[in-house]
Amino acid sequence: MQLRDAALRRSIETAGGLFIAEGEKVIRRAVEAGYRPRSFLLADRWLAGLQDVLDRRPDAPVYLVSEALAEQVTGFHVHRGALASLHREQRHSVADLLGLRRLVVLEDIVDHTNVGAILRNAAGLGWDGALLSPRTADPLYRRAVKVSMGAVFSLPWARFDDWGRAPDRLAEAGLTTVALTLTPDAADLREVATWLQPERPVAVMLGTEGAGLSARWTERAMIRARIPMTAGIDSLNVAAASAIACYVLSTRGLTGQSAG
Repeated sequence: MQLRDAALRRSIETAGGLFIAEGEKVIRRAVEAGYRPRSFLLADRWLAGLQDVLDRRPDAPVYLVSEALAEQVTGFHVHRGALASLHREQRHSVADLLGLRRLVVLEDIVDHTNVGAILRNAAGLGWDGALLSPRTADPLYRRAVKVSMGAVFSLPWARFDDWGRAPDRLAEAGLTTVALTLTPDAADLREVATWLQPERPVAVMLGTEGAGLSARWTERAMIRARIPMTAGIDSLNVAAASAIACYVLSTRGLTGQSAG
């Protein structure tokens, strides 16, 4: 089945203006966030639990199937037995997010699991939004949505069209940029937290899973920071690093504001 091809599935979803939500909680959060369902594919056991969601959108057809048939139709293991196809929307612009107080910036993070986890971390730790490079993985791809537990619906995010201009746009918006990096001049993240001015917004920048943040973005950052490691380990997975960075830098007590 062609839908087993992840790259093809991503292109079909984007071109068709749709995305997939999996599991009762994630489906509910997507609909409650205002995304319009196209259809539901459910095992019988989920019908009662999602009935109130289905009643709100009687125009969206509901297909009741066995879990084995759901896997055959979709091309992947639907271990929760509940899927929804929803209309894709871009809720926020880069300009919207540049007016917020605490942002995570993702450069070319291509693993959907990491993108979903980073957005979940940012939302859970009180950050206000995420800005993505053009090559960063799609937050509305099924795996990212699932790992984020629906945080991609509540945390504002937007994608830069021109990544070359992005550092200047962050600076022009008055954001203090903190690059998470392993460069020799990077300061201990805990120390960096004491340097930041509570009244000034901040953006923490995270790089690719392998090479880390690019040299250009590292050099353009106002501050370079590292998470101290021991036992011969040089760094953490980028999603784990994002959680630590968001938590440590949150100690400044910034008050977030919504993008609407």
